[in-house]
Amino acid sequence: MRKRVDGYVFEYHEDHKLYECRGELCYDYEHDEIPEPGLWSAALKLCKELRSESSINWEVQHSEKGWVEVANYE
Repeated sequence: MRKRVDGYVFEYHEDHKLYECRGELCYDYEHDEIPEPGLWSAALKLCKELRSESSINWEVQHSEKGWVEVANYE
């Protein structure tokens, strides 16, 4: 299952109960990895949409190499 938000395609992974999308690798002023700003914004929109559709607790997080996840924490 896929969801498109602001041009980003989030792929759902049933076994991990999360949507994920990979963006560009970005760095902050201390050279720490941070999510691509547009992708992060899209993930927040997706999270809000998913929360409005159900009572499940969805959260946005980022991991390394540009990945952003919207995970289901029931």
